[in-house]
Amino acid sequence: MTSLTLFVKAFNAGQLRQVDELLQEQFKDLDVEAKVVANPTSKWVQVFLEGEDEVIAAAYARKEIGTCPVSLDNIEVGSVLRGYVSKVDESRGQLTVDVGVFEPKVTQATLPLVTLRSQLSTGKDVGLKAIGEAYGIAEGMPISVKVTSKEAESLTAELSSEQVEKLKGWQQSLLDRLIILRAPKELVTSTLERTRLDRDVIDVEQLGFFEFALTCKLGTDARGLVPRVGRYMRNAVFVVFNAERSLIFVGGQGLSL
Repeated sequence: MTSLTLFVKAFNAGQLRQVDELLQEQFKDLDVEAKVVANPTSKWVQVFLEGEDEVIAAAYARKEIGTCPVSLDNIEVGSVLRGYVSKVDESRGQLTVDVGVFEPKVTQATLPLVTLRSQLSTGKDVGLKAIGEAYGIAEGMPISVKVTSKEAESLTAELSSEQVEKLKGWQQSLLDRLIILRAPKELVTSTLERTRLDRDVIDVEQLGFFEFALTCKLGTDARGLVPRVGRYMRNAVFVVFNAERSLIFVGGQGLSL
């Protein structure tokens, strides 16, 4: 039997069912049985594979969905990991990211404020909350980090170059983005059609299995979309990225890698 922790967090039975249905569809021609469960505390989705084709099924899951490292032993300094923001800790001056490490104990990556300042605020003396608001970084947001230090029971990290490049691209596009968390793609698509907002949204970028960024056309205020889509997506969480405010935050010059 092969056990994998997928790069997916399911917050209700409906989301878990959608992950299961996707895998069952993809594995229908394989000799493999797949059982999907969600950790009740961390919400990470695990899949258990058994059968002659479990190696093929596992390779699909790793490539198409992504998996978590699970053990601290599987991480080295310099490793680039995907995770979910678990806490924007203003009082302690750090961003905590759940990167899916449970062995030998649950270990999350910590991004110190001083590091985030150097990467996202050109070194300005600003608080964590201000940085989060400028870049739409909020709890539940999937992000990519690079491990800078590893101890017996701790990980210190910085945003990966790919993550900074993404934020830089968002910033320089001058287009607002509405980030939607905890919603399936089908619901996002149908809501845009139902509200006729597909005329105001020029792109839907998938950030994670249930996380998306809607790119608004020039002149469309992402914040103004929240009440229009919120009535159809009551279990979703919305985060606004305002490109103009983000540019002003760094003095109008944009980020540099």
